[in-house]
Amino acid sequence: MKIENNVMNDINIAYIGGGSRGWAWTFMTDLALEKDMAGTIRLFDVDISAAKNNEIIGNHLSKRKEAVGKWKYKTVETLEEALAGIDFVVISILPGTFEEMHSDVHLPERYGIYQSVGDTAGPGGMIRALRTIPMFAEIGAAVQKFAPNAWVINYTNPMSLCVKTLYEVFPDIKAFGCCHEVFGTQNVLKGILEKDYGYQNIDRRDIRINVLGINHFTWLDYASYKGIDLFPVYKKYIDEHFEEGYEDTQEHWANKCFACLQRVKFDLFNHYGQIAAAGDRHLAEFVDGTKYLKDPETISAWDFGLTTVDWRKDDLQTRLKKSERLAAFEEEVSLEATGEEGILLIKALCGLESIVSNVNIPNYGKQIKNLPADAIVETNALFERDIIRPVYAGEMPDNLVELMMPHIQNHNSIYKAAMTYDKSLVIKAFENDPLIHGRLTKEETKQLVTDMIANTSAYLPKEWES
Repeated sequence: MKIENNVMNDINIAYIGGGSRGWAWTFMTDLALEKDMAGTIRLFDVDISAAKNNEIIGNHLSKRKEAVGKWKYKTVETLEEALAGIDFVVISILPGTFEEMHSDVHLPERYGIYQSVGDTAGPGGMIRALRTIPMFAEIGAAVQKFAPNAWVINYTNPMSLCVKTLYEVFPDIKAFGCCHEVFGTQNVLKGILEKDYGYQNIDRRDIRINVLGINHFTWLDYASYKGIDLFPVYKKYIDEHFEEGYEDTQEHWANKCFACLQRVKFDLFNHYGQIAAAGDRHLAEFVDGTKYLKDPETISAWDFGLTTVDWRKDDLQTRLKKSERLAAFEEEVSLEATGEEGILLIKALCGLESIVSNVNIPNYGKQIKNLPADAIVETNALFERDIIRPVYAGEMPDNLVELMMPHIQNHNSIYKAAMTYDKSLVIKAFENDPLIHGRLTKEETKQLVTDMIANTSAYLPKEWES
């Protein structure tokens, strides 16, 4: 990589999942708005026609005069073509289809097990992991062979197990996972300050926080804005508004079914004294299944919604049509900043600036002192030229460690199950999961695992058949 006219103009990025009809356009937009970088994006996807559509869309976007970042998009057909000589690898894939997701989310409902997301924790997250881990094992091995010095940025769920797999397969890999859930909690704190204290136009990045936990079950034990301790501010707001919650005035990117009123977050603060830093739909899946996800009536009472897989299926058809319009130049990608930090992290790793952001990496440096060293944890880290320096986050309170450990144990069990095709380990993980623990008999659990594996068998290695 080299700088000419103050622009680092020969950056090479491999985008695995580059046929995306949605997040790819977000990625393209943020690249187009970054004036200090330019280069080539190699689009790799099992659906080559989708990648070729995004090649057309991306190259057209780069030609627009308001696009200050100029990138060339090129479709490739193999991982070797995508990775050879690359600087960065971005992974954003859907492991399977929405049919598999429908089973992940809804099959457990026959036993009264409800899931609000179903892609990270709970039975849905674990079965999704079984089909995702082999894909990431293949990607990790390919990175080791063709691009051992590249930085690998993952956006795929289940985040912790995706990142864990990359490090298990290639221990020296330079990989990390990005998630925007913490940003949402910063925005809640920003909104409370603006709503109740008269502040205006706060940049959520000025809300200083200490992040610690695992992906989608992250917590803040420190939050400050310009010298103000935000914990008393947050507590006061909860005391006064617990029943009505906090409504984000910005429309959710998807639809109202994915929004919440933060009341799960508020309730967890009242119980544990720390600020839960993910959306309510994710947080609810990490605790006792009888608390927030007991039944649809309980879920409704906490003012959040279940995953709507049928909506996702309908939305895919909408996005497929939009992809065709964009590729035919009948519609333009909106050039507005998305608030994601991925491009800023790439910029920092190129040495163009420094940034502190939350990141998912192994706990090798014991950045969370009292969690296992091999756990994939989410904490802040300093990004600079070709290095990530984890920020020491300290110890988690014992009562939060108690909530974390079943999930960290399950990450180990599910990874081993995926690599050895051992159904007994999946059953063990199901029995250990808080949504299921103590609610199903051994036979019910075994049958649920058997049926869910059968429903995802098209995306599992053939060894599972025996």
